[in-house]
Amino acid sequence: MSFVIKKKDEYIEQFISNSFDINLLARGDGTEIMVQHITQGSLFYVYPSEHSNVMEFYYLLAGEITGEVYGETVILDPHDYFISSDLEEPVHFRARTDVTMLWVVTEPTFHELSAEFQTLKNMVEMVEKKDRYTYQHNNRVAMYAVKIARKLKLAKVQLENLYISSVLHDVGKINTPEEVLLKPGRLTEEEFALIMRHPIDGAEMVKSLYFEGISTIILQHHERLNGSGYPYGLSGDDIVLEARIIAVSDTFDAMTEDRAYRKALSVQTAVDELVKLSGSHYDPTIVDAFVEILKEEGRIN
Repeated sequence: MSFVIKKKDEYIEQFISNSFDINLLARGDGTEIMVQHITQGSLFYVYPSEHSNVMEFYYLLAGEITGEVYGETVILDPHDYFISSDLEEPVHFRARTDVTMLWVVTEPTFHELSAEFQTLKNMVEMVEKKDRYTYQHNNRVAMYAVKIARKLKLAKVQLENLYISSVLHDVGKINTPEEVLLKPGRLTEEEFALIMRHPIDGAEMVKSLYFEGISTIILQHHERLNGSGYPYGLSGDDIVLEARIIAVSDTFDAMTEDRAYRKALSVQTAVDELVKLSGSHYDPTIVDAFVEILKEEGRIN
């Protein structure tokens, strides 16, 4: 049970630009509630979502806006509102005065505006630029992880945290020396110790983000069911489900992409390896779900 009271100047996080600012007031189960202030004369857009069944609700608290909707000019005043779902193209508006709107959206949105999240994401991109073999690795891992989560019918908040964790899971490698990341041969014990630090560093770097649980997920994404993983040798249910999903997604992508020390394996070879280690290293339920996804996509028979 939860009942929270906040004062007017309290918010989870704020984004400020030259023409508007957005305050994130609350979030939960995939829904975010924000207040947006828009400067007179500024344009703003409502964009189509990449996912179906997403609804956005805008309630005009103060000011006046105008826009083109279905070829007609509309003017909205305080206490007017509009609802968006399954858009096919953007709808644009202009603020005729300074405007304040309540904005509710049923999918995570604010992280795309969060300065802190963008800073961490930029660090991930810097790591990927160091190592051409891992270009877009984190985005592919996120794509696989979300597909698995949907197949397992995880709750929205789990899917949300899983996506953010997947995108940022290797951010700690920003501290790993480039010569270790790019070494084509076998790592020494000292070099592998540096690699094993990246989940710890990454978990520390994301602690201040407003997403609950992602620090733990990033910390554990190299742990293995039988305790053979790192950094702490956790086993079984001591490893959170989201970290177990990333483990499968991360390993699959690593095997099916070129690396400095070997060429990419085939999808079937990678799947055979996951199945072989299912139950010892990887969660069998997750591996089974992923195999089913790959069959549905026609990537394996």
